[in-house]
Amino acid sequence: MGKLLNIVTKLHTKTPRDYVARMMDDKIECMIKSKEYEYDYWDGDRKYGYGGYKYDGRHKIVALDLIEQYNLKDGCKILDVGCGKAFLLYELQQLLPNATIKGFDISRYALEHAKEEIKENLFIHHAQESYPFADNEFDLVLSFTTLHNLKIYDLKKAVQEIQRVGKEKFIMVEAYRDEAELFNLECWALTCESFFRPDEWIWMYEEWGYSGDYEFIYFE
Repeated sequence: MGKLLNIVTKLHTKTPRDYVARMMDDKIECMIKSKEYEYDYWDGDRKYGYGGYKYDGRHKIVALDLIEQYNLKDGCKILDVGCGKAFLLYELQQLLPNATIKGFDISRYALEHAKEEIKENLFIHHAQESYPFADNEFDLVLSFTTLHNLKIYDLKKAVQEIQRVGKEKFIMVEAYRDEAELFNLECWALTCESFFRPDEWIWMYEEWGYSGDYEFIYFE
């Protein structure tokens, strides 16, 4: 299998979180509303999700790291599985203007509110459904903060599709290393279906034939 990377964590750790407050703030209703993946999840009250997920340039450092890590050249092909508002793809497109950039998400709201420069490259699709692409079609396939939202039988299909269509692959998911992080994750997560330790994730990747890189974010 590939390497454990540390690319997205630098953004994740910048955000302060009050875990217990979220758990006590009508959490069940918030989970139900969040899983619609529409306005409330992206731009509504923070208790439903991002609390206003607007472009602020923070994804540029991740894009630069990806270009360096995977030696991406202008003209390469990149796919983002679960791209949300596609801010990362926007930054990659700015840095690699002749690259073929594609992304999909299940949220119509997110795609409608992506930046105009990238919208035409995005489409509605489920991560666990067969991708409309050929084997090894993309130089890099990404999936950040998405696959842990799938049930395990759907998770397997998504991982295998990422493996199929990408020459290089990089998956980042939520995980926990001890009981404290599990508690925090359970308090904070609104859409997560798959709660696993890093060694469990790695075991599944190997079982399903995934050969790409991976990263975990933790709620410390």
